[in-house]
Amino acid sequence: MTVGEKQAGTGTPPEVLDGPFSTRQLLRIDEALRLADQGTGLVFSVFVGGLDEPIREHAERLHRQLAEPDRSILIAVSPNQRQLEIVTGRHARKRIPDTYARLAALSMVAAFGGGDLAGGIINGLDQLASHAGKG
Repeated sequence: MTVGEKQAGTGTPPEVLDGPFSTRQLLRIDEALRLADQGTGLVFSVFVGGLDEPIREHAERLHRQLAEPDRSILIAVSPNQRQLEIVTGRHARKRIPDTYARLAALSMVAAFGGGDLAGGIINGLDQLASHAGKG
C-alpha cells in the first residue's frame, strides 16, 4: 500500500499517516529508499517506533525478518527513546563497514537533535548508499 491509499474496505487512510511524518516527508523517505536500493543493489529499510530492551537485539531481530537480511541495511529509530541502530547484513557489511555506519549515524543524530527526523533519515540513507557504491 502506498501513502495516501485507503485500507481495503475501510475507507480510512493507513495507520502510517498517524505517525511522526507528513505525507510529503513519507514520500521523500520512500524516494530516498528507492534511490538507495537502485543505486547500490542492496536493500535499505527504515523502522521508526518503539524498540524493546535491549535495543540492539530488537533491531537485529527486525533485521532478520527482512526478505533478504544478508543484503539488507536496517535503520531503526526510536524517537521517544532517543535511540538509533543501524544493522547491516553479512553481504551489506562488506560494502558498508561499521565505521561508515557510525559516521552516517552521527550525521543522523545531529539532524534529529535539530528536530528534523525525516531529514536525518534521508541524509543517513544517502550517506550509507554513497559509501556502499554501485553494486
